[in-house]
Amino acid sequence: MKNWIDKAVNYLDKSLGKVPHELNEIDWKESLSPNNRKLKQHICAFSNLPGGGFLIFGVDDKKVAPIGVTQRDAKAIVEKLASLCRNGVEPLVSIDHSVEAYNNVQLLFVYIKESAEKPVHISGKTIEESFIRSGGTTRIASRQEIGALMLNSKNPTFEELHVSKLINEIEVITLLAYDVILELLKKPIPTDINEIVLWLEDEKMIKNVDGKGFYITNFGALSAAKNINKFDGLSRKSVRLIKYEGKTKIFESKEYPGSKGYAVGFEALIKFVKGLLPGSEVVKHALREETSVYPEIALRELIANALIHQDFTIRGTGPMIEIFEDRIEFTNPGRLLPTKKIDRLIRTTPESRNEILAAAFRRYNICEERGSGFEKAVTAIELFGLPPLKFEQGENYFKVTMYALRTFAKMTNNERIEACYQHSIIQYYGNEGFNNASLRKRFGMHDKQAPQISKLIKEAIDAGKIKVKDPESESKKFSLYIPYWA
Repeated sequence: MKNWIDKAVNYLDKSLGKVPHELNEIDWKESLSPNNRKLKQHICAFSNLPGGGFLIFGVDDKKVAPIGVTQRDAKAIVEKLASLCRNGVEPLVSIDHSVEAYNNVQLLFVYIKESAEKPVHISGKTIEESFIRSGGTTRIASRQEIGALMLNSKNPTFEELHVSKLINEIEVITLLAYDVILELLKKPIPTDINEIVLWLEDEKMIKNVDGKGFYITNFGALSAAKNINKFDGLSRKSVRLIKYEGKTKIFESKEYPGSKGYAVGFEALIKFVKGLLPGSEVVKHALREETSVYPEIALRELIANALIHQDFTIRGTGPMIEIFEDRIEFTNPGRLLPTKKIDRLIRTTPESRNEILAAAFRRYNICEERGSGFEKAVTAIELFGLPPLKFEQGENYFKVTMYALRTFAKMTNNERIEACYQHSIIQYYGNEGFNNASLRKRFGMHDKQAPQISKLIKEAIDAGKIKVKDPESESKKFSLYIPYWA
């Protein structure tokens, strides 16, 4: 059973109750009206309604009772409505349908979906020919109501656009690794192909086109494709992984091109990256264990960030991971959003140009909660004693660099100041500020090195990165410091 049927049946129950009455969400009819203009008005009205609405055929108009509809009539009705949705209204409207048993008779349920672009109006006419549902009836919209519809209009995002030709159910499940996504969600894998397809539609990975086939959306391919390269519009959006032999790009390198969708291939990508990284030995319980020189949570968050926040409108390039002897660079196409500042990326209001992909990655447990990615990465980097993250952007790219271990003495002065600033942010949200002792711990330094840290704190203040939390305090020993913007 399709997921919207229960809702339609509930509306029908209410409408055909002890006192039959019409609802905004539903209109029942005995058969298809020959009046095309009337039908187009209904299509407009329901597609302008929040959540869409339902046309139900096989209900006697006079007796207000279900009498049923034949399969032949149902087919003719659907074909007629689908044609009007394509050619009779603007913009194009999507519908779905199902013949279901109701009070021992077969009724045709037609679901007219809410349009993202509003107002929907009669084709070839101005938006003045827009219709809405009001008091259980369909009527022309006023200018004020048309204005309200325009304010609630939403143009489809890149993720919602389709990337495939019209294909059937078998082709859909052949191209998409739906089983891996379901495993990520810890949901059982349906055995029925119709259930799989309905779930993929709910997940916004595919679009049903009037029962004639399916489009795979950009989101569906990007997240779940078995091979992204099979989709022409996304062939350059697969992850590029490059390993260099030294600290620069002039030495021999090896590229490992990716092909899987971001979500279904994420764990394998993390495992592969870790396998290319240098390791170190630690002793635990008298046994030597190999461990990465980079924290895994930082790897996960920085890779996820590059995938999620890229600008898909930039053609011919995609996310890239470059591994050097002393660092890893994570680059994605596109600059920061205009609302973002490069020194305010840790613990800021979450915002993404690809909200569907970002939300999916959180639901799939691939990355941390909304807005906490960089914070988690910086915290892990501090625990490993690594230099601070470096954020930079060019004309059409954004890059984050994570460095391998270097002692305080081997860091540049700018790196020390940036580490101090990033530490101030983490401590501000956790402990309301940092002090000399916490910063020494961050760098792995002992008490005798307190004067060095005091000097660094002064330099960070002079650089405008941090400030004293309580300027009136006379005790420098117990002073707390916070970010400049706090």
